[in-house]
Amino acid sequence: MKVLGLIFAGGRGENLGLLTTKRASAALPVAGKYRMIDFTLSNMVASNIRRVGVLTQYSPRSLIDHLGSGKEWDLDRKHGGLTLLQPYMAINNKYWYRGTGDAIHQNMTFLRRSDEDYVLMASGDHIYTMNYSELFNYHFSKGADVTFLYKEMDESYDLTQYGQLELTEDGRITNFYEKPEEIRSNKAFLGVYFINKHLLMDLLYNTIPQSAGYDILLDVLIPNLHKLRFYGYKFDGYWRNTKKGINEYFRINQDLLDENVRNQLFYTRNTVHTKLKDLPSPKCTGTAHVKNSIVSDGCIISGRVINSVISRGVQIKAGAVVENSIIMQDTIVEEGAHVKYSVFDKECNIRTEKRLIGRKDDLLVFEKGSVV
Repeated sequence: MKVLGLIFAGGRGENLGLLTTKRASAALPVAGKYRMIDFTLSNMVASNIRRVGVLTQYSPRSLIDHLGSGKEWDLDRKHGGLTLLQPYMAINNKYWYRGTGDAIHQNMTFLRRSDEDYVLMASGDHIYTMNYSELFNYHFSKGADVTFLYKEMDESYDLTQYGQLELTEDGRITNFYEKPEEIRSNKAFLGVYFINKHLLMDLLYNTIPQSAGYDILLDVLIPNLHKLRFYGYKFDGYWRNTKKGINEYFRINQDLLDENVRNQLFYTRNTVHTKLKDLPSPKCTGTAHVKNSIVSDGCIISGRVINSVISRGVQIKAGAVVENSIIMQDTIVEEGAHVKYSVFDKECNIRTEKRLIGRKDDLLVFEKGSVV
């Protein structure tokens, strides 16, 4: 069995505000040296998916630069490999992607020319690790037409922000509710679909050209919920969705300071691959104090870093204090500065003796290149 992977990576993620003014949400840095798309792409590679299409649209330069030829994921190959599927103008096509379903429909040639029989579709801005082979085996054991990945969510999630499933004891999906105001179920859809390629093509041809809707979930798949066999596969591991907002993004990075979460994401399941850079190991000078933090390669730490995530090439100078914050690549924190509950994008400069104190429920956020 061969599976074609499709990653939706074209959305901005408006709830992320200043962090996505110049990049798509799938290109957002996380855990120091990774990008959000690394997790889904690494999951696919670990599941023996050898042909992956990345559907891009909003501000894709950062994402394209990060993915390159796919070498770090072993996808720079003659047969299959990584393909970036960007919107384009043509004689018979004058639209950008109008939705996830339309994005796939506009790249139908990519599907037709592939020799895979099945398609796995997933979002590029969710953080989790999984071998999708478990999902594939479940799909075939149930004789399913479409299989969704879902998670039983606890009170740490806002269920009204997620699509909710109702299932039979056998796992068949009977109802789907898209972000209802009243919670119908604690079983939340995780944005991962598995389906036969030819069935997917038929459903797209029957929907998109008729302008019946452009969303792969709400307009293409769900209208066929009671005509086809839809099943749900339960995922039990750590999973978060960056698009939900700045607070969710901050929470994800803080969660990664927990050893149990780190072990689950990086050491007990798949290897998470990312773009490599030729940088030295982080350096902590004699005045440095680092506690419960992630410090990436190329950093020089001379100040205090507590409960924070520090990306590549950051300099934190003597007397500076960084607490409960996210500092992205090549940012400089000058002598005596104090940063708390703040998120700094790349290449910022925090001046000498500057105090920037946010709150856990009211984070300070600074865009790329800010000087404060």
